[in-house]
Amino acid sequence: LGAPPLRARRYGARGGPGRTAGSATGVAGLGRAGSRARRSAAEPRLRLERLGRLEPSPGVRHFSLLTAIKRLLSSHSILPQSHIHTSASVEISRKWEKKNKIVYPPQLPGEPRRPAEIYHCRRQIKYSKDKMWYLAKLIRGMSIDQALAQLEFSDKKGAQIIKEVLLEAQDMAVRDHNVEFRSNLYVAESTSGRGQYLKRIRYHGRGRFGIMEKVFCHYFVKLVEGPPPPREAPKTAVAHAREYIQELRNRTITHAL
Repeated sequence: LGAPPLRARRYGARGGPGRTAGSATGVAGLGRAGSRARRSAAEPRLRLERLGRLEPSPGVRHFSLLTAIKRLLSSHSILPQSHIHTSASVEISRKWEKKNKIVYPPQLPGEPRRPAEIYHCRRQIKYSKDKMWYLAKLIRGMSIDQALAQLEFSDKKGAQIIKEVLLEAQDMAVRDHNVEFRSNLYVAESTSGRGQYLKRIRYHGRGRFGIMEKVFCHYFVKLVEGPPPPREAPKTAVAHAREYIQELRNRTITHAL
């Protein structure tokens, strides 16, 4: 009789003011506390039992479906496993390089010889396309030797990359396009393009983060056999004004007489 009253007194005191060990309310408090303790002890077991019967969430179902499809494709070797989740920017069309395979019809007697055209590029360069554009515009219209000399004295990262591409294109001209003299070339087209941009996490303080982009660019060049054409004189303000007035006169006005 000594131990139960002490336990009943403790639960009775927790049940509310005025409840003692000998009262009926104290016994009721003991029953509620005991059932609460048994319920808390059985909660992990009930949670595990329910977990097997519960349906997976939509995210889990979607991930399991993607995993099953990936295993199916890899097992049947329909697609290479590394190319399942590739973006459109990685799958390059290679249109610029295909221009080297153009075959022109035979020329007529007495027709001037068609100069050789060499198309070359380098893709996925770890450099900004805007910084590359300034260097690409610098050598546009120059001879190959003059362009290499200008790039030799530039301390920019893109200048060395463009120089390597020009040397590769020069070797291609002699090896594949029957160009007799290596120096008899000029830069007809030189431009840059946007490559693949990769998003990465930049970690900040206090658990915060930001999104940064790893930028890449492409460089395209076209070499043409022969001396470079003379540079055009810059247009005057009067010439620009005349072109603007002519564009206004050439407009198509809808529903006009």
